[in-house]
Amino acid sequence: MIPIVCPAYLPNVQYCNWILQQQQIHFTGSTTYQKQTFRNRSEIYGANGKLKLTVPIRHTHGIQKSLDQEVSIAYDTDWQKQHWKSICAAYRSAPYFEFYEADLEPFYQEKIISLFEFNLKLLSQVMQLLEVSFTYKIVSWNPNVHKRMDHLIDAKQKVTTGFENYTQVFGTKFGFIPNLSILDVMFNLGPNTSSYLKTTR
Repeated sequence: MIPIVCPAYLPNVQYCNWILQQQQIHFTGSTTYQKQTFRNRSEIYGANGKLKLTVPIRHTHGIQKSLDQEVSIAYDTDWQKQHWKSICAAYRSAPYFEFYEADLEPFYQEKIISLFEFNLKLLSQVMQLLEVSFTYKIVSWNPNVHKRMDHLIDAKQKVTTGFENYTQVFGTKFGFIPNLSILDVMFNLGPNTSSYLKTTR
């Protein structure tokens, strides 16, 4: 069975560790969109502890649920400005923030309608910045061929084991918080991020 997953928004360490283990990643947008998952939310380390960032989506009111590839981002509020402001406030003093800042900020200015496309473009940029080989295929989910890796985007699942501690900006205040967004590792570890991901169990 070929493992497949939906692109996540600034995915966490567990998700990125899984990506590095694949020779080729298979993404799908033909699965049904589920609320309260990492499809449209991410967790960073803010001044008051764990901070959730949620991309608002345009809800459909039909009887049939939307597929992942059909979900649109809502721009009724300036969530991009809010997210980027939160990211800057959380990581401005991190060792490698300025190293990646210019390459990530445009994603909080351009208005991409498709959540699927937005997540994929942002993830591609992150992997490029980490100098990680990132080849993927977009496939239609076939239950006879594919194994869905839904646990990787389940926001309710608590995964706390297998993560080595590293220095976090507010770590002396609240202690080490594992399995946050890839941004937390990037801004704190910089070029050593891919090595950290590979050592995660």
